[in-house]
Amino acid sequence: MHAYLTTLALVLPLIPILWLYTAQIARTPSFRKLRNKRICLLIAHPDDEAMFFAPTLLGLTDPAAGNHVKILCLSTGSSTPPPIFLHHSKTPPHFHALSPQPLRKANKSATGNADSLGPIRKNELLDSALVLGLRSTSDVFILDSPDFPDSMAAVWDGARIASLLAQVFAPTLLQPSVSASQSPEATIDILITFDKHGVSGHANHSSLYHGAVNFVRVLMRGREGWECPVTLYTLSSTSLLRKYISILDAPITMLGAILGSMRSSRSSSSSSSSSLSGNWRSEGKEGETKRLLFVNSIGEYRRAQKAMTKAHKSQMRWFRWGWIVVGRYMVVNDLRRERVV
Repeated sequence: MHAYLTTLALVLPLIPILWLYTAQIARTPSFRKLRNKRICLLIAHPDDEAMFFAPTLLGLTDPAAGNHVKILCLSTGSSTPPPIFLHHSKTPPHFHALSPQPLRKANKSATGNADSLGPIRKNELLDSALVLGLRSTSDVFILDSPDFPDSMAAVWDGARIASLLAQVFAPTLLQPSVSASQSPEATIDILITFDKHGVSGHANHSSLYHGAVNFVRVLMRGREGWECPVTLYTLSSTSLLRKYISILDAPITMLGAILGSMRSSRSSSSSSSSSLSGNWRSEGKEGETKRLLFVNSIGEYRRAQKAMTKAHKSQMRWFRWGWIVVGRYMVVNDLRRERVV
């Protein structure tokens, strides 16, 4: 018993030391290569940016990186929508920038009822975005459309998501006069969203992945030989155990990255493997690495928690208190560059 307690006393202090060391290493050029980029984070609901992508946002919005980050949210997060949410809209969804003033005067969501949390959750997303480093609330865009209902069981149409992304970020793509001989153009350089597993298995999250892949595919359709102007990164889903070990997962993730890098360096450069594996240092256009790692420091961890507890107050039920304490996505994000063919 004495030996057990002695071992425990020696090991426990190592946990925060390993975490902070990992956070420091993750700031080196080997892991962070995105600088001076136009970046969009694509999320499904208000609070996704804080619960799942806080380390990414805090890393990318560092003023020293020179990035311009925006958030596009495809729903207001109303979990009890009216029946119209069950049907497809015949008109394109309305995409609009939100500012605090008109939102705080609103009494109801555009598609919700008077008791809906839609307007509240919009405001909360704006507040959270500022806590997580965005320059202005004008960089937050929220869609309120019957095409994208907030539901664990609702699979959103990937083609509609791709069409929306093209409408917003590649408007020239929709012009009939555009020739396949012209280079593809977009108003963003980087698109970030969930991977196909959606971290939590939420159907809305997984739908974003398929919509984003479709967008990149459409952007390059008929344009062989040109370089894609948009790089897609997705947030890696983990096992259930790792999802709830908080700071312990930071060194585990980095160790996995190092081992993966070693395996990749021994493999053939002509391998046809997916972009979900590979060298952290392997670069695409302008130094865009295959994988990105963001690990919050103590101060950043507290900012991530503040984005939930102070901004998303309407969502702070007992299980979310548990999430912000033991959830690994509050501490570490590893993103993988998708190879879309």
